[in-house]
Amino acid sequence: MRHPSPVIGPTRTSPPAGPGQPQPSTPSGLDPRVAATSLAVLLVIGAAMGSMNLLVDGVLRDGAPRWAYVGTMLLLVLLAGQLAVRGRVGQPHTLALVLLGDLSYLVVVLCINDPVRYASPLMLLFPSLAAAWFLGRASLCVHMAVVTVVCLIALHPGYDSPLVLLVQVVVSAATLNAAAAGVFLLRRRVQRLLTATERLSRQDPLTGLYNRRYLVEQAPRLWRQARRESGRLAAVVLDLDNFKRLNDEFGHAVGDDVLGSVARSLAAAVRPTDLLARTGGEELVVVGSVRVLDEATTLAERLRAAVAGACTDAGHSVTASVGLAVAGPDDGTDPVAALWRLVELADTAMYAAKRAGRDRVAVSEGLVAPGSGSGRDAAPAPDPRPLPDPRTAGGRTARSEGAAQGR
Repeated sequence: MRHPSPVIGPTRTSPPAGPGQPQPSTPSGLDPRVAATSLAVLLVIGAAMGSMNLLVDGVLRDGAPRWAYVGTMLLLVLLAGQLAVRGRVGQPHTLALVLLGDLSYLVVVLCINDPVRYASPLMLLFPSLAAAWFLGRASLCVHMAVVTVVCLIALHPGYDSPLVLLVQVVVSAATLNAAAAGVFLLRRRVQRLLTATERLSRQDPLTGLYNRRYLVEQAPRLWRQARRESGRLAAVVLDLDNFKRLNDEFGHAVGDDVLGSVARSLAAAVRPTDLLARTGGEELVVVGSVRVLDEATTLAERLRAAVAGACTDAGHSVTASVGLAVAGPDDGTDPVAALWRLVELADTAMYAAKRAGRDRVAVSEGLVAPGSGSGRDAAPAPDPRPLPDPRTAGGRTARSEGAAQGR
């Protein structure tokens, strides 16, 4: 079965980050707060493990080196506390913490009596793994270069032969950097898989448009946006006319091509702030803010024309019956429940458009006014009645009465 190329609808309608939206993730894909907490825990663990040398006689040098060692461990604990309180960490800050870990190893080497015995370069595995998981490619390369230099400085006093020293430095640095590179590549692969999974969970695989799940996720944002702009929220439901007959006559491959063509046409017709989603087989929903009903009616008519103008390479095309409903958002509204109430009203109007002859727009009279909660207080009208012929209704847009009812 040949499928049309995916429509890049989400790139047109991706919401910008705003109040109440998740903060951008770090290079590791973690939330900044989770990343900060993880780094704080690693710092505390490193300081605790390093502090064990204070309990063993003969390990640390007496005098200033001992106090420098204690000061370094305290600094790690203080930085961990600062991270925990701040609750977020940026890329430069993370790189600085990793490099501090590298330099802390040098402090350990300079403060103990027998570095070869008590300060193996494997102690750098902690900052190396942290760098691999939390840093980007360029920052990781900086860390790898620093690790090589630190290994050279730390191992130099313990070997008289330059050749033996070189071998030890190469082996130690290569082991640490290979481990970091392996974790980094594994992390990138996991991130790609998670990104693909998240995209599939939010997008319709056939058309590339958003799906019902993403529409639900975005309900609070859409409601806030409409409230902020002192306008209303419009829901437009489009159902392709005679689509089952098209599938039965020409096959599902042709139906898939038609859906792809319609999706591309609608993605080009919606406004940048609108959210376009495929919620069922041949049903699509557009939700966006409007200031007046006429603006919503113009949008619905433009979408109807976009469907009618869509055509596949083989010359197949369809029309759509369009239902429109508009709501005034309220602070006490449950965004998800109110959005689906609005979609139900638009869905009812869409069925009225089908009964009136298809390929037209019907506007629901069941508007949700501000202060009406989820919309159940809106005065319901009788069941939808057939609309007048568009030529006598002032164009293809007619007004229909009706309350939400099941399919």
